[in-house]
Amino acid sequence: MPDKFDAKTRSKIMSRIRSKDTSIEISFRKILWNAGMKGYRLHYHAPGNPDIAFVDKKIAIFIDGDFWHGYNWKKLGKVPPRKYWQKKISKNIERDKKYNALLKKEGWKVIRLWEHDLKKNSKRCASKIKYLFFTQ
Repeated sequence: MPDKFDAKTRSKIMSRIRSKDTSIEISFRKILWNAGMKGYRLHYHAPGNPDIAFVDKKIAIFIDGDFWHGYNWKKLGKVPPRKYWQKKISKNIERDKKYNALLKKEGWKVIRLWEHDLKKNSKRCASKIKYLFFTQ
């Protein structure tokens, strides 16, 4: 299926897709802050550059977009029709696994949150993080 946009228009569209400080990230950070989980760093320079890092507790949090990180894309039948996207998403999935392993090897706890979970109930996600890592 050919792209319905010319290369210049497609490039402009793609350049507007944010990889940092997305609206979902910002709203989730506000919830963490309001829940008393302060002292995190943004896009900390650890393997994979976690979106949120509690450096003192070695907790790395990634907020993964459903499309870009391939949330059940094969199981749900949402495989993109173009080989380009299939290859890109497959690489993202493999890269995520690699960084999870590297961080764990360095003693980090890795949490990956899906975009749809945060949209559905971000306060519940924050509560889980607080319960698992900040109540001991």
